[in-house]
Amino acid sequence: DSGLYNPDHLNYFKFYGRVCGLAVYNNMIIDAFFIRPFYKMMLGKKVIFEDMQSVDVEMYNSLKYILDNDPEPLCLNFSVNKEVLGEIQEVELKPNGKDIPVTETNKTEYVDLVMKWRFTDRIQEQMNAFMKGFGDVISPKLIQVFDERELEYLMGGLAEIDVEDWKKNTLYSEYRPTDDVILWFWKVVSNYDNEMKARLLQFVTGTSKVPMNGFAELQGSQGSRKFAIKKFGSVDSFPRAHTCFNVLDLPPYTDFQTLKRKLTIAIENTEGFSGVD
Repeated sequence: DSGLYNPDHLNYFKFYGRVCGLAVYNNMIIDAFFIRPFYKMMLGKKVIFEDMQSVDVEMYNSLKYILDNDPEPLCLNFSVNKEVLGEIQEVELKPNGKDIPVTETNKTEYVDLVMKWRFTDRIQEQMNAFMKGFGDVISPKLIQVFDERELEYLMGGLAEIDVEDWKKNTLYSEYRPTDDVILWFWKVVSNYDNEMKARLLQFVTGTSKVPMNGFAELQGSQGSRKFAIKKFGSVDSFPRAHTCFNVLDLPPYTDFQTLKRKLTIAIENTEGFSGVD
C-alpha cells in the first residue's frame, strides 16, 4: 500500500533496484538488510511456509495451528484483514472468499493463499518495479546461477565475523560454557573460514549479517534476541535451528569430530533440511 502515501512510490522501488544492480555490477557491497524471502523472490523462487517463521512468527504459529488442527471451530473464511490509514479492510483470498468457510478439507489451500497474499500479492507492483530497475543494469537471468543464500552474500558481502564477540554474547540452555561440547563447538567455529562462519550465522538466524555494534544487538523476529545454544536430542541427531529465536539446538556429542561433521552437514544442507524451522 505504499502508493497511498506517495504516488511516485514505484519510481523509488525502480531506482533502488538500479542501485542494487549497479552495486552488483561494480562488485560493491550493499549496506542493507533484506529478509530471505526477498532474495527468493528476486530469483523467481516460490516462498515456502517455513520461510514465514523468520518473518512473522505470530502468523507462522497461527497458520501452523490451522494445519495441525481442525480449523472449523475458529470460524475462519477465505479472507484476511489489513489496516489502511487506520481503517480495517477485508481482502478476499479468492472470489467470494468471505462466504467460503475454512474446513479440514480446504485448510491447505487457505494457508497457501494466505502465504501468496502475504509475500506476493501485496507487494507485486513494488517487486516488479524493483526488478525492472535491477534488470536495467543486470539481466535477472544472470543471477539464476545463485541460490538465495549465495545471492545474499553477493549483494551484502561477508563482513569479518568476530568469534570472540559472538561467544561473549551467546546464551546457553542446559549447557555451560565450560562443557566439552560447547568448547568443541567454538573450536569448530573458530576453524571455519569466514564464509562458513557466515553460513552458520545464516543457518541459525536467517541472515549472514552481523549488526553494526556486534552480536549484542542481534535481532530476532520480535526484536533484540541474542544467539543461543540449547541442548537437544541424542548423539545421533543433527543440529537444528529456530531462526525466529536465533536458537541452535545442539545435541550432546561425545567427540569433536562428530560435532564438526554433523554441524557442517546441517549448515550445508539448509534448504529443505528438517533441522531448520
